[in-house]
Amino acid sequence: MQDRITTALEASLAAGGIPGAVALVGNRSGTIAEVAVGTRGPGGPALTTDSLFQIASMTKAVTSVAVMQLVEQGRLALDEDIGTLLPGLADPLVLTGFGADGSAITRSAAGPVTLRQLLTHTSGLGYEFMSAELSQWRTLNPAAQGSRASLLLPLLADPGTAWIYGISTDWAGLAVEAASGMPLGDWFARHIFGPLGMTDTGFGFDEAVKARLAPLHVRTPDGGLVPMPVHFGGGDAAEFQSGGGGLTGSAHDYLRFVRMLLNGGSLDGARILKAQTVADMTRNHIGPLRAGVMETNVPGFAGRIEWFPEMTPGWGLGFMINPDPGPDGRAPGAQAWAGIANSYYWFDPASDIAAVLMMQHLPFGEAPAMAVLSAFEAAVYGP
Repeated sequence: MQDRITTALEASLAAGGIPGAVALVGNRSGTIAEVAVGTRGPGGPALTTDSLFQIASMTKAVTSVAVMQLVEQGRLALDEDIGTLLPGLADPLVLTGFGADGSAITRSAAGPVTLRQLLTHTSGLGYEFMSAELSQWRTLNPAAQGSRASLLLPLLADPGTAWIYGISTDWAGLAVEAASGMPLGDWFARHIFGPLGMTDTGFGFDEAVKARLAPLHVRTPDGGLVPMPVHFGGGDAAEFQSGGGGLTGSAHDYLRFVRMLLNGGSLDGARILKAQTVADMTRNHIGPLRAGVMETNVPGFAGRIEWFPEMTPGWGLGFMINPDPGPDGRAPGAQAWAGIANSYYWFDPASDIAAVLMMQHLPFGEAPAMAVLSAFEAAVYGP
């Protein structure tokens, strides 16, 4: 498998004009393959399997696990009005349009937002870079990136009625803080990263992290890549630790995390969640709603994505679920998601596979990056 993955990455990265990637594969017993190909950006130093990446929305799965730890302890409840714990989500409003004078038109939501809806992206909350309506609303209600005010968005739909990808998991991270009395990063370190031996993952962004970091790049109109010095956690001025996208870490660390989930909540003797909790997290919680369609409002940042257009993906308490076999090998019931700088993971209980692929450039979901993911997956499952 190691040789297949190396060959697949070398060819697909070169074809896509992508400088490098790190890919790791494991199963319930251990690590199967560790591959680093290329460099940390055009002309940069060589990538290694312990290079660091901004994992962006791969943070969401970690936050979801933290939430469920507190649910197990009876300190959070999935189906109560989360506005009683988080006043910023009390009495939510739905954005319905704009008046002739440009003012926003809103109405009261049909019901409260719950923690289950935050974890399943059915709260109605969206992302500005995926919604022209939210971007227009933001021009009327300015807020700095990383500020708590930036989270005070109206809903795009009534809670529970639509799958809309957005800032829901940032609010779930704030629920962890409110219920535990600890900063989110401290909860992660004490209850997830420490027990799992994830020594390279956290919200810190100091010089030691930057020295090992694959720098973020963005695609230019001529097809090249140029540096884009953005910190998805909001930078030094951030007023909260982003449970939706603020972590930096290594592929090695993240493989340990997804192997824990593959193992039903434990790894190397460390029990993170009960097996029944993981089983509940990995079943579909959104009924007939379709997960995985992500529109774009800023195509240079993230393109439009429709995951598995040949099927109707579900969503658990943190992950997308493919109900049918995937085109590149994963079995029905595999769980997956990604980070906006083109980092990806999945875990496939039926096939006993956990896989992590890290790149570090925008736009998310561009065809060359998706071709690398496809080639990697085919190499993992191939003969």
